[in-house]
Amino acid sequence: MDLSVQIGSLRLKNPIVAASGCFGYGVEYAHAVDLASLGGVAVKGLFMTERDGHAPPRIVETPSGMINAIGLQGIGVHRFVAEKLPELRRLGATTIVNVCGVTLDEYCEVSRVLSDHEGVAAIELNISCPNIKEGGIQFGCSLTGTYDVVHAVRKVTRLPLIPKLTPNVTDVASFARAAEDAGADAVSLVNTFLAMAIDVETRKPRLSNVMGGLSGPAIRPIAVRMVYECHQAVKLPIIGMGGIATVEDVLEFLIAGATAVQVGTANFIDPFIWNRLLAGLDAYGARHRIASVADLVGSLDTAKPQEPAWIGS
Repeated sequence: MDLSVQIGSLRLKNPIVAASGCFGYGVEYAHAVDLASLGGVAVKGLFMTERDGHAPPRIVETPSGMINAIGLQGIGVHRFVAEKLPELRRLGATTIVNVCGVTLDEYCEVSRVLSDHEGVAAIELNISCPNIKEGGIQFGCSLTGTYDVVHAVRKVTRLPLIPKLTPNVTDVASFARAAEDAGADAVSLVNTFLAMAIDVETRKPRLSNVMGGLSGPAIRPIAVRMVYECHQAVKLPIIGMGGIATVEDVLEFLIAGATAVQVGTANFIDPFIWNRLLAGLDAYGARHRIASVADLVGSLDTAKPQEPAWIGS
């Protein structure tokens, strides 16, 4: 099966992308996975300057998932292009850079810096992190804000532009439409769900930030539904994510309407998951005689099942 997919002007060799926030800057995993074998690597979110993030504890495990409140800790865009990007180029990674901002100007400036350096394949606009109080989520929970940030960044870069949408809204498809109207090349969804956990013995929150973002298999059915809704609403390619741990999970997102997927939390459990997912896609294609993985995108059959005829009628 041909595993290559098209995301705007960006062609990926396969639809499996390492998710931002769960794969460092990619180079940390080079000993475990051939980065060039992945469809893409979405690196940790970058602001203009370095950021410490929240104090620990910042991660707590929950049934079928985890809650994180890292707070977008990062090295900043200038250190990234100097220290990480050259190594990613050497390793043959298709690098998608997750761009953050406290202000509209910061989103634009980070994107402008990245556009001047070879090796950046696309920009993923992080307008949806639920565990910081400033910037991203303020844009991502407002239709006007979503439009404004995508429209502004579109003016400063020719790189494929992929806003990352929040699930913490009542109608995610309307936000996909706002991104499309503003000039996005694709959308990625979903980011984490706002959540919290409490230590009942101490009656204190388990995270220093009190609340954080829930990821993992617990959110997958909701994420699949949101991808399906956005596929019905926009013509943009969709990168789906949320609790993917098996090839069946990947296939659910593709059939619902995603052109590609990102795998995040599962990487913490099994950093060797990537070859298994790719092999599973190949096996599925052979079993169902599918020539191209692109043929699966949005192929959900919603026709009402035919009622069985009565025996002996």
